[in-house]
Amino acid sequence: MVTIYGKKISKEELLRRVGDISQIARIIRFEMLDGNQKGVEVAQVHSGSGLIFDILLGRGMDIGMATYNGIPLNWYSGTGYVESSYFEPEDFGWLRSFHGGLLTTCGLTYLGKPCVDNGKKLGLHGRISNIPAKNICLNTYWEKDDYILSVKGEAREISVFGENVCLRREITVRTGEPRLFIHDEIENMGYSEVEHMILYHFNLGYPIVDEGSKLISKTKELIPRDKEAELSKEDYNRFTAPIKNFKEKVYYHKMESDKNGFVTTALVNEQFCNGQGIVVYLKYSIKELPFFVEWKMVGEGVYVVGLEPGNCLVEGRDKEREAKRLKYLMPGEIKKYNLELGVINSKKEIIGLVK
Repeated sequence: MVTIYGKKISKEELLRRVGDISQIARIIRFEMLDGNQKGVEVAQVHSGSGLIFDILLGRGMDIGMATYNGIPLNWYSGTGYVESSYFEPEDFGWLRSFHGGLLTTCGLTYLGKPCVDNGKKLGLHGRISNIPAKNICLNTYWEKDDYILSVKGEAREISVFGENVCLRREITVRTGEPRLFIHDEIENMGYSEVEHMILYHFNLGYPIVDEGSKLISKTKELIPRDKEAELSKEDYNRFTAPIKNFKEKVYYHKMESDKNGFVTTALVNEQFCNGQGIVVYLKYSIKELPFFVEWKMVGEGVYVVGLEPGNCLVEGRDKEREAKRLKYLMPGEIKKYNLELGVINSKKEIIGLVK
């Protein structure tokens, strides 16, 4: 049964109460029209649970703005949804179109610091988040008493004499649930092996991130990326009000999974709304995504915490190669990745989580 506004209700009874199911849950497709956002296609998902989010069809099927009952979940940068033709792949040019959003995908063949790898100059964090998707399919359907909303598409990173890699993504929600599911399939469509790096850059912002917020994780080992991160590393999981001239701190976590091989991590603000509390959690397979990067950036205006599972670290492809961590896709090989992200706004559930 669908749970709507705290009440379980059958398909038959729900449909008797509305003119059309889109009164409760729907997907709206539109195109941005202003400035350098013009041309970015968006599929906006209304889940019927209070969870609303933008899927950026014109930006690799990433997730932009997301709210829960009007509460912003993500950090959103001043660049906005920059149309893909403005992408600057060299050096740190990627940052000129980094909107933040709930999810920015990094990869598919390189990511991390700009570097020179095997004679190729590579910029920051790869190309996939700036490639418009094709073969879009927006679908809504009933599975018995569950109403499903689904958005599918594919983005292809391809170069003559180079890589030919395709990302096929499906994002789904069940009506009435404050969570979403991401299913990715990445295929090497070429005839030679190709480097494969992927990182799911989830960007949580105010008020999920606020003074007193905490990161909850089963971290077995914490490795600061550099000397800056080494400073105050004991506070890696605690967050403050915005700090003037704050320098980003990046931590590599070695996570402990549950008995089924899943890692769950969460950002908790127990003081939100006079102690009601709010949590955004992330769940993924440690076999699929063995690395986890935390981006702690509590500066003024850039006030964000990144939760970033991936198949690599963010030192750059040359460093991954040197460390013999670099992954490859063989011709015709497909890698699959599955993630769940959700919101908890129940005091009882939050208390159970933080114990």
